[in-house]
Amino acid sequence: MLSLLCRTLHPPPPLAMAARVLPRALHSAHASAMAFSANSHFLTLPLPTVAHVSFAKSSSIFGRKFHNGLSCTGDRKWSVGGWYGKVFASQRDYRKFRKRPLKKRDKEKELELSVKICIEEQLPDDPEILDIAEMLRLNVPMAMKLAFDNLKDSEYQTRDRVINDVGCFETVELSVLLCNDEFIRELNKDWRDEDHPTDVLSMSQHIPELELPILMLGDIVISVETAARQAEERGHSLLDEIRILLVHGLLHLLGFDHELSDEAEAEMEKEEEILLKSLGWKGKGLIQSAYDAEDADSRPLENIDRKKEGSLRFYRPKFSYIFCDMDGTLLNSKSQISSATVEALREATSRGVKVVIATGKTRPAVITLFKSVGLAGKDGIASEVSPGVFVQGLLVYGRQGREISRRNLDLNVCKEAFLYSLEHKVPLIAFSEDRCLTLFHHPLVDSLHTIYNEPKAEIIPSVDQLLARTDIQKVIFLDTVEGVNTTLRPYWAEAIGDNASVVQACPDMLEIVPPGTSKGSGVKILLDHLGVSPKEIMAIGDGENDVEMLELASLGVALSNGSEKAKAAADVIGASNDDNGAADAIYRYAF
Repeated sequence: MLSLLCRTLHPPPPLAMAARVLPRALHSAHASAMAFSANSHFLTLPLPTVAHVSFAKSSSIFGRKFHNGLSCTGDRKWSVGGWYGKVFASQRDYRKFRKRPLKKRDKEKELELSVKICIEEQLPDDPEILDIAEMLRLNVPMAMKLAFDNLKDSEYQTRDRVINDVGCFETVELSVLLCNDEFIRELNKDWRDEDHPTDVLSMSQHIPELELPILMLGDIVISVETAARQAEERGHSLLDEIRILLVHGLLHLLGFDHELSDEAEAEMEKEEEILLKSLGWKGKGLIQSAYDAEDADSRPLENIDRKKEGSLRFYRPKFSYIFCDMDGTLLNSKSQISSATVEALREATSRGVKVVIATGKTRPAVITLFKSVGLAGKDGIASEVSPGVFVQGLLVYGRQGREISRRNLDLNVCKEAFLYSLEHKVPLIAFSEDRCLTLFHHPLVDSLHTIYNEPKAEIIPSVDQLLARTDIQKVIFLDTVEGVNTTLRPYWAEAIGDNASVVQACPDMLEIVPPGTSKGSGVKILLDHLGVSPKEIMAIGDGENDVEMLELASLGVALSNGSEKAKAAADVIGASNDDNGAADAIYRYAF
């Protein structure tokens, strides 16, 4: 259940990285009251903090790993909000001393809290991240002081009491690192053998048997990407979520562990609530939030406000391209693109992900649909200058919307299909690039235009005239679901032999296409044209005509309303098209 909650790691992993340095000057009312120690970066205050940023490096003393002291060096450059520079680790020197009990610290001497705030270099240069890091310089010492005070009167039965009273120490050190999902994923892989990101990790540096005058509390690593997503889902700001994760991580370092037992979980949950309430910070504790998230799993996507302060802009996209089907995928059962899907597509494109349509539809039909929701045109999803895979991969358009591949249906197969249509009065539509052609008027033929937005079918008076007019990429028979399953599909699967193939995108339509045709082959042609690897793409579909595309992609998502063949070929089965399955897949897997 609590898969995203933090873990305490012993010993700590190395956190060597280039970190961006925060401004030394604190922009707050407390700045004038702060006094720097002559030989350190510490600030001595009732709620002391330190105004420098650092990272950690491993060193070996008595066979154990320690958190190192750090110095700021390197070239500096000025920018809005302060100066930035490279930070390098330097090993703290420990002088030898005789082992003796630590004395109680003089009550008149303030306890020094050395708080080091780090920003991992791969995070974007976003003002909100810098503002949050600056705020943490004030918030972290407040949380530490309150948590230490609570230890004195703690009656918890499950907490590890290795740290019970900080009064015997001269200094307490704590580092907080803001990073991305990939960084925290690597920590999980290296130290927990789990290949996935978490929201927060706690890494204790405290070794009680050394009896040092410095309490090296450890490191709290917070993924801003995961925190941003959780802030979105829980309806509060990114700062609120990071504060919640900070409290959770701090309690782990102080001996609380929700994984020990139900009692331990209840005690840690209670302490989270007490700290957040006492600090006046918004939100529930991480443990309670995780339970609430379980209860909200069935909440409709429309009810999730994607415009909250915690923004998806912190997410690094996992894929360069999303190839997406239309009917039954981006379109709901009313052949409409929902507002939630529109927002998801906009979010993807704003993050630099290129959305490419791979569909059985014609290009004009796709452009019409996206025009209705404001996503057509050069800067939208579909246009005459956008790449795309259309008519089941038989027409592929590359850079600047230029045609790079075309396959036509065998003329003999076309003729047989037209004659069958006339004889059995089963409506049939021939697709010829941007045109739809038919032999007679029928309500089902009209529905292809009125419901599915295909070009209005042109009635051609004879089979010979139809064949003489233009190349045909595919034909579609329109009938009832029963008629397709019991009559049309069995007949044509046998009649066409190796000269063509039958596929279905919709249960009441049977398509006859050139042999070996698939969206997957069209997508592969386009990828080769663009110089893109299948590892860089995610695909979303629902029909058996999507199978090859789903198999080709690094991640294939079949919606739950899809065919059994599509679901068997996919890596993941998502929500249905009427439950905004494509939008949910984009939010869940693309970032």
